[in-house]
Amino acid sequence: MNGPRGLTFVMASALLFAGCGYHVAGHSSALPKTIHVIAVPALENKTTSYRLEQKLTAATVHEFLAKTAYKVVSNPEDADAVLRGKVLALEAVPLLFDTTTGRATTMLVTVKCEVTFTESSTQKLLYHSDNFIFRNEYEIPASAANSAGQTDLTTLKNFFEEQQPALDRLAQDFAAHLVAAVIENY
Repeated sequence: MNGPRGLTFVMASALLFAGCGYHVAGHSSALPKTIHVIAVPALENKTTSYRLEQKLTAATVHEFLAKTAYKVVSNPEDADAVLRGKVLALEAVPLLFDTTTGRATTMLVTVKCEVTFTESSTQKLLYHSDNFIFRNEYEIPASAANSAGQTDLTTLKNFFEEQQPALDRLAQDFAAHLVAAVIENY
């Protein structure tokens, strides 16, 4: 397919695929144009993890402010739409181990939530999931090991509950995933 026909085919294909609706994540909103202010009241925490809901809520507010043009408030009465959520579970399981020490070096963290995003004026459900799952791998520093040099499940859970940078990183990653899902209506 050399020559003018080949060039025409390539250009026609490019135009066809350009109009297929693909977009860069985080840069498109499927929300109604009437929404300008979003309320994000504190998430409910149904887990035993201390302050998890505070970190996830703060990170979600930050993500909305940083990645969208929406104004964010905490009071649902002052908003065009309300994002409510319940943190149902936090699980941390070892994924990779150091073969010489037997210490876990990477863990898989899963956060399960119930999420509802509702337009205030119409009470129209814009997004809902009873099973919103965020899952990511995190490297465990050697300092997270117990006194015997091992990393057990209790140590892993405590690491995310007590280590500020680890919990902050988890919250930021979770918030990016949640805001993209709500805004792009996946």
